[in-house]
Amino acid sequence: MLTQAEANTLIAMKKTFVNTSTITITPGSDETYDLIEDNGREQFMLDIWRGTIRLSKVKYQTRGRKTIVLVRLDIDGAPHTNPDGKKIAGTHLHLYQEGYEDKWASPIDPKKFKDTTSIGQCLEDFCKYCNIRDIPSFQEALL
Repeated sequence: MLTQAEANTLIAMKKTFVNTSTITITPGSDETYDLIEDNGREQFMLDIWRGTIRLSKVKYQTRGRKTIVLVRLDIDGAPHTNPDGKKIAGTHLHLYQEGYEDKWASPIDPKKFKDTTSIGQCLEDFCKYCNIRDIPSFQEALL
């Protein structure tokens, strides 16, 4: 568990990809990419998952300290129920919250996530939101 201040600091850190090979998100993808903070003291992971039946269903997630989900964007997924019972329908964003980890979600800000129908645009917007720089080239799968 992290304090909220620690989580906010980790989210705000500038991160870059360790491997800069092209990212391709095909149906059924479940890939993890290593990220590193500028001074090398903190390591992170970017998880990218895409559905096989509903191809518009995509998840982008950053983790710190190997297992702690800091930010997760669920695109076209099932509705989420927050700990207070409130349901969040459609595409939503999970942010680490002290005492609850990633269990709280909120609707996305359309100013920060411009086009949730574009996998590539969502990847760029998510990386920008999580302060991940120098995104490798992205090739959108044909399916």
